[in-house]
Amino acid sequence: MKIFSWLAVALLFVIAVVIYVGVNLNTRYIAFNQEVFVDVPRGTSARQIAAMLQNAGVIEHSWTFAVARALRRGAALQAGEYRFTQAASVLEVFDRIRHGDVFYYELVVPEGKNMFDIAAAVQKIDVFSAERFLDAARRPDLIRDIDPEAPTLEGYLFPSTYRLNRTTTPDQLCLMMTGKFREVWRSLGTSAPIHRTITLASLVEKEGKLPAERPVIASVFERRLGIGMKLDCDPTTIYAALLAGSYNGAIHKSDLASDDPYNTYQHAGLPPGPIANPGVASIDAVLHPAGTDYLYFVARADGSGGHNFASDLASQEANIAKYRKALARRP
Repeated sequence: MKIFSWLAVALLFVIAVVIYVGVNLNTRYIAFNQEVFVDVPRGTSARQIAAMLQNAGVIEHSWTFAVARALRRGAALQAGEYRFTQAASVLEVFDRIRHGDVFYYELVVPEGKNMFDIAAAVQKIDVFSAERFLDAARRPDLIRDIDPEAPTLEGYLFPSTYRLNRTTTPDQLCLMMTGKFREVWRSLGTSAPIHRTITLASLVEKEGKLPAERPVIASVFERRLGIGMKLDCDPTTIYAALLAGSYNGAIHKSDLASDDPYNTYQHAGLPPGPIANPGVASIDAVLHPAGTDYLYFVARADGSGGHNFASDLASQEANIAKYRKALARRP
């Protein structure tokens, strides 16, 4: 009987331990009360992760994480930075690290944005300052091998969605963006001169709001370049003002008269480099321009983003008059 009594006591003890461990594994740590970041480097052991989580106040006892690891022995723990904002159980914390639920900022760069736009977007999500990004973007070293003429990284900061963490540097972001550009450029399988193509594509991107019009706009610019006619592209004038730090949201006569090499109202040919970061559609439009005889285009006043095209100056002036008349009729 005494043996059975001891067995009963031992069984009750085991049951109590199992309950205690189960409660500790599944109960949220109510003492957690502030946002915490835990950075798990590659190669960190489960024991080290447990200590980090306890020291950060994410879990109460490091041994509970070790128990979770033992229960899920085949699970691989993922390196990365983790953000904890609310109380969680040990198993919930373990599963987040097992699934690699790392913290990141999402930077969305639409087609046609320039390095100044990107700098403002990065500063808005508070990863690093706009000035630090611009300092990195103004150094063309990352694309010197494919475009020795590039004055900056403008044009090669490919439009996409990027994931940044709190330790991402401006140089790392530029490397990600130019790496994406290289990938896209290779996929096009073209032998076209990259500097000319991307510079012209950036103008098409800024002028062509409707995808169907981009090859037509590319044909206009190609025809003008072919006969030595100035491009008279408003976005280049804006970009010149941005570089000078004088752009305030509108084009002034002084901007149009500026002798800046980016101002295509004063200089024939393409500007020294891209004025924005074009997407695939605009690059493809330059590689495959439409077969037209147009030399001019002017925006429609209907808000569609479309243009009216003309082959001669008289037709262009008629389109401009139509545009102004439509604007005058607006309330």
